Amino acid sequence: MTLSPSAQRVEDALAARGLGGRVVELGETTRSAAEAAAALGCRVEQIVKSLVFRTASHRPLLVAVGGASRVDEGALAALAGEPVERPDADFVRRRTGFAIGGVPPVGHAEELDVLVDGGLLAEGELWAAAGTPNAVFRLSPDELVALTGGRVVALAR
Repeated sequence: MTLSPSAQRVEDALAARGLGGRVVELGETTRSAAEAAAALGCRVEQIVKSLVFRTASHRPLLVAVGGASRVDEGALAALAGEPVERPDADFVRRRTGFAIGGVPPVGHAEELDVLVDGGLLAEGELWAAAGTPNAVFRLSPDELVALTGGRVVALAR
């Protein structure tokens, strides 16, 4: 089965790290964590939300949190050393190469600073977006940290 171009970019990024063959495109949307969990038959806590924030100096930050979690923006600003905000869709697409609703934790248009919420480490298996609103891939918490080069921190509230 041929993947869409965005999903193929994620598959290629995974293959370059020895984790190819994991991207799947589903018939239903996985745009939200609840939709992804329902489509995959897993718990919403197993879904990795890859959220992009913009610092006051316009630096993009990728935050990976569990699907049931919200980001503590005060804690994020403290870790970033400057105020943060949720950017518009154009900023996200320009900096990651992907549209909101399909942003993966890997394969971005530019290298991003990544923060991984420590709550994800408690899960045995995770599922993350793979470039489109209906593409996902499976990975372990250790693989998430290794793939992203992310710093494990406490960000969920």
